[in-house]
Amino acid sequence: MKTRIISGIAMLPLLAIIYFGGYPLLAAGLFVGLVGLREFYKGFENMDVKPSYIIGAISTLSLYAINIVKGSDTMYMCWLFLSVIASLLYLFDTKNRKLEDGMATIVGIVYIVYFSFHIVLIDQLGDARVLIWLALITAFGTDIFAYFTGMAIGKRKLCPTISPKKSVEGSIGGILGSVILSGGFGYFLLQSGAINDDKIVLHCMMIGVFASIISQFGDLTASVFKRRMGIKDYGNLIPGHGGILDRFDSVLFTAPIIYYYIKLFV
Repeated sequence: MKTRIISGIAMLPLLAIIYFGGYPLLAAGLFVGLVGLREFYKGFENMDVKPSYIIGAISTLSLYAINIVKGSDTMYMCWLFLSVIASLLYLFDTKNRKLEDGMATIVGIVYIVYFSFHIVLIDQLGDARVLIWLALITAFGTDIFAYFTGMAIGKRKLCPTISPKKSVEGSIGGILGSVILSGGFGYFLLQSGAINDDKIVLHCMMIGVFASIISQFGDLTASVFKRRMGIKDYGNLIPGHGGILDRFDSVLFTAPIIYYYIKLFV
C-alpha cells in the first residue's frame, strides 16, 4: 500500500502536463504510445506471438508527426492505411512469421497508439479542451466508486470469467459516481467558463454516463488480454501500479468517446 501511495504521488506531475497541454502533453502522449505499445507487444511474446515493435514505433512517430505539421483528415486516413499495410507485409516472411504476429501488430497500433492519441486531439479543441479532465474524472472516478460500491454491497458477478471480483452493483455504482463527479465538474467549474453552452452541465453528465460504461469495457478488455497472455501486469514501470497500460487502460477508451461526443454535440 505504501508503494502504491508513493507511486500515486509521483504521478501528480501528469496533472500539470494536462493543465498546460500543448507540446508537453504531445510529448507525454508520444511517450505513453511508445511505452504502452512495448508493454502490449511484450505480453504477446508470452504467447509465442511476435508483433513488430519497429513497425509499431514508426507508425506511432508518424502519427504524431502528422499532428505536428497540422495534417489533414486525409493524411490520418493514409496513416491508418499504411500502418495496416506495413503490418500485413510483415507476414511476407512466411518462414518466421505467423498470422498472429501481423494481427497483433495491427491491434497494438489501433488499440494503444490511436486510442491514446485522442487525448492529444481533445487538447487541440480550443476552448473545449477543458473537457480533457473528464477523461481522467470518468475513468478514475468509475474505478474508485465501483470498487467501494462493490466492497459494500456487491453480490452479483459482472463478468466472472474475466474479472471475478467485479460486481453488477459495483458497475452501477461506478456509473453513478462518474455522473456525479462529471456533473459537479461542469456545474462548479464550467458554467461561467470558456465554453459558451448553457447545457454544459448536462453534457458533462451525459459524458459521465457514456465514458463510465466504455471505461469499464476498457478495464475488462485489458483483463482479457492479460489473462490470455498469462500475466498479472503489463509492466513494472510504476511501482505498485504495474506498467503504463495498467494505469491508463480505461483512459484508452474514455478519451475517444469524449472526443467524439465533443465534436458531435458540444
